[in-house]
Amino acid sequence: MPAAIFLTGALFMGWSLGANDAASIFGTAVGTKMVRFRTAVLVGSIFIIVGAVTGGSGSTHGLEELGAVDRLPAAFVLSLCAALTVVWIIRSGLPVSTSQAIVGAIVGWNIFTGRPTEILLLTRIVGTWVAGPLLAGCFAALLFLVVRLIVNNANIHLLMLDRYTRGALLIAGAIGAYALGANNIANVMGVFIDAVPLPAREFANISLTGEQQLFFLGGLSIAVGMFTYSKRVMMTVGNNLFTLSPVSAFVVILASALVLLVFSSTSLSHALVSLGLPPIPLIPVSQSQACVGAVVGIGLVKGGWRNINYRLLAKIAVGWVATPIASAILSYVMLFFMQNVFMQQV
Repeated sequence: MPAAIFLTGALFMGWSLGANDAASIFGTAVGTKMVRFRTAVLVGSIFIIVGAVTGGSGSTHGLEELGAVDRLPAAFVLSLCAALTVVWIIRSGLPVSTSQAIVGAIVGWNIFTGRPTEILLLTRIVGTWVAGPLLAGCFAALLFLVVRLIVNNANIHLLMLDRYTRGALLIAGAIGAYALGANNIANVMGVFIDAVPLPAREFANISLTGEQQLFFLGGLSIAVGMFTYSKRVMMTVGNNLFTLSPVSAFVVILASALVLLVFSSTSLSHALVSLGLPPIPLIPVSQSQACVGAVVGIGLVKGGWRNINYRLLAKIAVGWVATPIASAILSYVMLFFMQNVFMQQV
């Protein structure tokens, strides 16, 4: 079968990521009505594609260590199953981790093919699912204290503060979109890197490797997901979990972006190794989880822990636990059908 048909699984995965994780970039800004939905999607789409093409290799190769999928039918099934899992959960309006979905699908492939899953690596990946929201909460708390101090002592007129805040939200959103593209493109195209070896090509005097071409295609699919289905999740993150001011929204976006950049930066990881410290695991982490962690961090700093919607937070946590398990089971079942019914080696 043509590779283009199998790549539809990756495009569907990219669309679901755009509908869910990309929504978290501007969720607080749109939820507080400081940035229009169309503006958010346009800025987010551009910088997601740039981030994917220029910085996506680090987390992609980190995910590849968990399972190097070298067959197109298998890559298609894993992407499709991860995307179906994500769509199933976001239909309820809750943010869910595409990173957890693709990890679950890869583990399902390892089990089906009898390949060993490196437990140490899997433990490190699961550890980032906890560390990501906690780190985002810490970043958000510190940033909020600094920003509040600056705003309170700057004597800025309310109209000017509103203008500055809108601009800051767009800048933070652009940084967040770049970070999402660099970190989470692995969820979209990571399983296809070994299965679809493409020659390098030049476009408008810009040379793109085969890997970057896949990243560009995946970035486009994420942008489509943002345009078509992200608004509902934006409103969930932006309004329902904890009531945010526009300044708090800026902090949430920037804190979430910093978390993704930390787990995408090969330079930072190498710098830690040169100092004799453990390297940072370069793997995709959840933008939506980081965003939720940042929102909760601000809520705690503002003394509003009683105002946090803990029932909604609990439902989100259940979704995070269910996602990798459901994706692993679904991928195992679908791999069986692909190999024994459609006669495609996985």
